[in-house]
Amino acid sequence: MPKTLTIHGDSGSGNCLKIRYVADYLAIPYRWIETSVLTGVTRTEEFLKLNPAGQVPLAILPDGRALAQSAAIMLHLAEGSALIPADPYERALMFQFLFWEQYSHETAIAVRRFQKHYLGKPDDQIDPALLKKGDAALALMESHLKSHDFFPAEAPTLADVALVAYTRLAPEGGFDLTPYPATTAWIARVQTALRIA
Repeated sequence: MPKTLTIHGDSGSGNCLKIRYVADYLAIPYRWIETSVLTGVTRTEEFLKLNPAGQVPLAILPDGRALAQSAAIMLHLAEGSALIPADPYERALMFQFLFWEQYSHETAIAVRRFQKHYLGKPDDQIDPALLKKGDAALALMESHLKSHDFFPAEAPTLADVALVAYTRLAPEGGFDLTPYPATTAWIARVQTALRIA
């Protein structure tokens, strides 16, 4: 029996959901191993042998090789698919948004969501700069989406997968999406296009 892709992921993590979205959309068979960072399992000797960084998502490829980091895993799984633009400039723009998501978007929206939704911290115990930085990221997205349907092409790319994962969950971090109607409409478009429940 041929081996299949194995994904160690936390179903509550947007970074892990990105991998699930890509694999499901491209009909790549996989085995999902629920791996919560809150339980300490990612710090065990066994897990650290697979990923010394002690993080999820972690993919074990069918040939047994390990691959970490959500963007790297998505890029590997989507190689040759329409989720990576064929046009060199559009592909570069996709990378631009992927890098921006990890540096300016995820570091505010995902971090605040984790502290508020999972750790149960009240607002006055969460760095107020996270809300400001997250709203700035949402405002930048809103500006782009007023004249574009997706990031960056006319159809969804990995940039859309990366950005939708935490944007759709932003209210759990205390972010109000009401001021961002183009972004809200984009979330619905991406969920429909990629068949995300």
